[in-house]
Amino acid sequence: MIIKILTEGGKMQPGPALSQKLGPAGVNMGQVISKVNESTKDFQGLKVPVEIHVNTSTRTFDVKVFSPPVSALIKKELGIETGSGKQISLKAGNASIEQIISVAKTKLPNMLANNLKSAVLSVAGTAVSLGILIENKPAREVVREIMEGKYDKEIKMEKTNTDAEKKKQLSDYFAEVKKAQDKMIAQQKAAEEAAAAAAATAANPAATPAPVAKK
Repeated sequence: MIIKILTEGGKMQPGPALSQKLGPAGVNMGQVISKVNESTKDFQGLKVPVEIHVNTSTRTFDVKVFSPPVSALIKKELGIETGSGKQISLKAGNASIEQIISVAKTKLPNMLANNLKSAVLSVAGTAVSLGILIENKPAREVVREIMEGKYDKEIKMEKTNTDAEKKKQLSDYFAEVKKAQDKMIAQQKAAEEAAAAAAATAANPAATPAPVAKK
């Protein structure tokens, strides 16, 4: 018997819905919750797919954890809530290649990729769709560089830690990018408001105050 659930990492709690699923299996709910929370503690703050494989004759169980979607892992890695809705013109974050490798290592067991480099390529591809920079560059450019072998050394070493100096450099670069983006957004909003006001005036000229005659 396989019971599928979606739970927040490390924070599964008892409830009617869970009781309804586990009750017919005859397993101890407290033990299941403890095992699931221990197995998913590294994914705190994320929704995690979990399968509980129950042997109904012996009332024993095993827990199989599937890692969250790549997009969720990237957002957690960068500490952001959402990606960009306009991937080309607006960027949502700036990742190091080490962070991309870290996400790829986490996700690899649940991916069709047959090696870490393929997984890194897949994760970088997801970064493209989220509007994420990698190493201060558009993710699409880094995808090409990965294919060309530029980061083979880091991938072979399974390098997942970004040193403090590099983190600061990436953060400072993105701060400038965001500053420019915010300025552009403000300008676009002002232009749209001006256009809307002009259209409203043209549609209702009577609302425009008449000029005051000079004496």
